Amino acid sequence: MALAISAMSLHMIHSTSPCPPLARIDAGQFSPKCCCLLTRHTEDLTAALCKKVHQSVHPRFGKSRGCRAQVTMMPIGTPRVPYRTPGEGGWQWVDIWNVLYRERIIFIGQYMDEEFGNQVLATMLYLDSVDSSKNMYLYINSPGGDMTPSLAIYDTMESLKSPVGTLALGYAYNIAGFLLAAGTKGLRVAMPLTRIALQSPAGAARGQADDIQNEAKELLRVKNYVFKQLSIKTGHPIEKINNDLSRIKRFSAQEALDYGLIDRIVRPRRIKPDASSKQEVAAGLA
Repeated sequence: MALAISAMSLHMIHSTSPCPPLARIDAGQFSPKCCCLLTRHTEDLTAALCKKVHQSVHPRFGKSRGCRAQVTMMPIGTPRVPYRTPGEGGWQWVDIWNVLYRERIIFIGQYMDEEFGNQVLATMLYLDSVDSSKNMYLYINSPGGDMTPSLAIYDTMESLKSPVGTLALGYAYNIAGFLLAAGTKGLRVAMPLTRIALQSPAGAARGQADDIQNEAKELLRVKNYVFKQLSIKTGHPIEKINNDLSRIKRFSAQEALDYGLIDRIVRPRRIKPDASSKQEVAAGLA
């Protein structure tokens, strides 16, 4: 290819240049102008050849196929992990949330609004219909949420046949802390540095006096219901719950354990440097 281009370029030089043909050039006829022209064309040919080679080796810069396979990187977004469905031989790449769902783990890691609450409800109902004899777990790292979707999650937890365990990591504030305490007895756990906070339900109302009064009555009804359920879950009398949660009350993991919001504090087992078996490497929660 390079020889063909060179021949064509020399033909152009021969036809356009005022210099004598290349075959008849001798020491006396070779002028500085011809030398500069020939040098410039040679540099252009070299650059064109290097560009062609570069495009052939790196196909992402051109349409031609190269001699090396193009490396595909993981797209930015939800991470994917290898997962093998029990009973099947092959592995497949699935997003991390799908893997957690298949392991009966639902991660609550954001503010709970209507849309997110419906997703949690649908997942819980589906897992319970697949196998109601196995536990499902709510991993909570949430600032709380709207009262209506959060209470819908609580009602669903109470109506399922599957035991629902709760695990708090990071923080569980407001209604998220209530959901933490609403787990099945013996399956409510938290990490050592988890922060938990509970407070009386709050709301805002505007409009006519009768509308504000009706909203206040509804808010008191929800408050009494939530405090009654907390009294059942923690074992404290309702008077103590009302007194403690008249203002926001914060708990460390140990304080939540003493108060009855959780049943135990857990920490992931550390992998030993000299671990040899798969059981030691894949150790779960202590």
